[in-house]
Amino acid sequence: MSLTRVQSFSISLDGFGTGEGQTHDEPFGHAGDRLHEWMFATRWWRGLDEPGGNGGVDDIFVRQFDSGIGAEIMGARKFGYPGWHEDPHWKGAWGPNPPFHTPVFVLTHHVRPSIEMEGGTTFHFIDASPAEAIETARKAAGGQDVRIGGGPTVIRDFLAARLIDHLHIVVVPILLGRGVRLWDGLESVEKDYQVEATSSPSGVTHVTFTRTVV
Repeated sequence: MSLTRVQSFSISLDGFGTGEGQTHDEPFGHAGDRLHEWMFATRWWRGLDEPGGNGGVDDIFVRQFDSGIGAEIMGARKFGYPGWHEDPHWKGAWGPNPPFHTPVFVLTHHVRPSIEMEGGTTFHFIDASPAEAIETARKAAGGQDVRIGGGPTVIRDFLAARLIDHLHIVVVPILLGRGVRLWDGLESVEKDYQVEATSSPSGVTHVTFTRTVV
């Protein structure tokens, strides 16, 4: 059966999945790249552009990012900076060949025609509830899994609706103090999951939640 998954989503020690002050040039606000430096150091990431990189536990986890994924759902804030919907030329921050290589469904109240990119990524803009978005994405995924790509508000909404089967969170040892938090309003959500934690020499902790309660 097709699963709904979150892979390699980074949060700070105080629970923020993005910083404050998101702009065109700073998609994570004042957090900058600090939430994702662990990923940039992996062999998988370096292999995209250059040799080398860490081949340890971080690399093992990050390689699961696109394994078995047939479609992605992301929020409007992940797709673009505040006001992107007024920019007809905006196609995301990932360049002409985004790293998704699947249909991507962007949840937004500002729908627009789909955008076909290089490498198999097509952005579709839909105004839908979490359950409706899952149904739409599963039809496009061809029997493979659906990834919930973020940001934190979108993941929180899907968790609250009990629609996520597997959740991989990376706790990064920094304090952001402000931004958008992941866990607010999700008291006791862990009771529906088997939870495992794996520490990495890089300082991050990989926490996986695998659904046990249907």
